[in-house]
Amino acid sequence: MSKDNFKPKKDTGTRNLVVGMVLLILLVGAGFSYYSNQSAKNVALPPAVSADKGYGIVFNPEATPKVDIYFDFQCPICKDFELLNGGYISEITAAKKAQVVFHPMSFIGPESILAASAAGCAADYNKFLDFYYGMYQNQPATENSGAWDLEGLTSVGKKVGITDDGFKQCVKDGKYLKWVRNVANASAAANVNGTPTVLVNGKALDRKTQYMDATAFRAALTAAGVK
Repeated sequence: MSKDNFKPKKDTGTRNLVVGMVLLILLVGAGFSYYSNQSAKNVALPPAVSADKGYGIVFNPEATPKVDIYFDFQCPICKDFELLNGGYISEITAAKKAQVVFHPMSFIGPESILAASAAGCAADYNKFLDFYYGMYQNQPATENSGAWDLEGLTSVGKKVGITDDGFKQCVKDGKYLKWVRNVANASAAANVNGTPTVLVNGKALDRKTQYMDATAFRAALTAAGVK
């Protein structure tokens, strides 16, 4: 894909599906519902989630610079971004060279919501990053095709080493659905309207020159203080 053709995945009404629903969404292949009117005070949060950091999953909270990554598991350009930069992101996260905050978005539809909730379940097993990378390695060619139902997500979990039956139950129960809604609300408040979006110390990287060029991406983080 040419850098010149890079365009973010836009919210074309799905934000209303995620944030403003008044009834419910029946998620693909699973036996639970997502309600918009449930109290935010009772939200179950995955490990390392910070409400004051947009409800993202935070790695190395004391480190600087701060890198926020907004993504949708169904977003094909997010997959391209991860294939180019995922190894470097994993490296600086593991080496604690930056505070890295992952914000699972749900612009694209029901399977994005379900996948984001499943990522929270993976965090329960200290497998969030493995699941994050595993999801892109197994991303279906078609959005909302039914591939990421309960069994599909459980399969990805097993591939990255989550064998406990509790993971499948967590996904089935929709344990983190309200958290996913909170991520969407916080991202809307931060004016994040496309995926992938990367902020470094609160400033968005340039989409045309820094997202799909691994050298430019590394240079931007180096300039911000990543050693």
